[in-house]
Amino acid sequence: MDEMAGTNRTLTFWYLLSIIVPVTLAVRASNNMFQTEVPLLARDYLGMSELEIGSLAAVASLTTFVMSAFINARLPSAGRRTLFVASSFLYAITFPFFFLVDRYTIWLVLSLAGFSLGSVMPNIITSASLLPDRLQRERLLSLYTLTLSISLVAGPALEGYLLRSMSIRESFLYFEVFPVVAAALSFLIAFPKETGKRPDTRGVWRNPGFRVSVLNIMTYNIPFAFILTFGGIYAEEYFHYTVSAATLLFSAFFATSMLGRLALSLRPPSRLARIMASSVALTLLGLLMMFISRDSYMLVSSFLILGVPHGLTYPVSVVQLSRTFDESGRAAANSLFFSVMMILSSALPFLLGLLVSYIGIRLSFAALMPVVAAIAVALAASIRSLQGMPERGAAGTQG
Repeated sequence: MDEMAGTNRTLTFWYLLSIIVPVTLAVRASNNMFQTEVPLLARDYLGMSELEIGSLAAVASLTTFVMSAFINARLPSAGRRTLFVASSFLYAITFPFFFLVDRYTIWLVLSLAGFSLGSVMPNIITSASLLPDRLQRERLLSLYTLTLSISLVAGPALEGYLLRSMSIRESFLYFEVFPVVAAALSFLIAFPKETGKRPDTRGVWRNPGFRVSVLNIMTYNIPFAFILTFGGIYAEEYFHYTVSAATLLFSAFFATSMLGRLALSLRPPSRLARIMASSVALTLLGLLMMFISRDSYMLVSSFLILGVPHGLTYPVSVVQLSRTFDESGRAAANSLFFSVMMILSSALPFLLGLLVSYIGIRLSFAALMPVVAAIAVALAASIRSLQGMPERGAAGTQG
């Protein structure tokens, strides 16, 4: 088992798929559960204010960032494997304590859960990118991101079913099965070959391929954070949707997202720049339609359109990382990429809340368009600087 987990020579597509899919489902479903339920737990059971609830989300993202950027990204392969297994068990041990927290201990429990995920999530991405054949590697990465989408659909459905007959506190005990599954399978997750060298994180930041991945995800993460936070409120206040109807809008959103990732799984992309440009165009179109929407049909169409780039940007970014870095460099690249996402997750809700407080939700959709366009210009410049650089791990060759 150790030999298989430590080298890519014995790895096969089906072995990696059989481990990565259940681990990803278990981690993402439980992670999404505490992201959505902790705010309700804090408000309804612990009497915490909106500012305290926002601070909880920021602390969770900050501890994830610290683990991912400053610990996981700097360790050699053997050290990261030990840390990954330990973090998986820490996550499983921590999760049921959400059943017992009060307004003081919740800070510690949430910090430990977030801290452990800073090692778990980026190493799953790295494991999915170990295959030497580029076509198989990118199909596996697409299936990994498709699994994330399935988790976002199945997890909330299970939450809704459980909450019909039990409290939020009790639901954490039932969801504990997912972290336990992840911990049990953590020994089987594959890691890159040991090189004896510590990853060069400075080289990652300077690499234009890394900048392309980060700027690509930023073109969508900023509007996505806004849609996730204020999309339902927009539907209720401006279009008089019920809470149930507003929730169904997100079902439509994630459905088109899943279809986009399914398409990438069936046919791995060859020209990433073309997909990035299409995603930016769809994002700008969706934001424009949100801004000018005056009826329910246009609002629903906006959600459907914006779901497509949500499904494309993340898998395209991780595929770009796998093409840019060789096997020994992907771990550091994935950790730092995940860290950037955590920084955005920490800062964006606060900044976007300020924007809405000054100009309102409808105008905020319009205000986001020049921001996305500016990032897209920087993305295009980084893509041009990347042209001519050799790709790592071309189809049929060693990465």
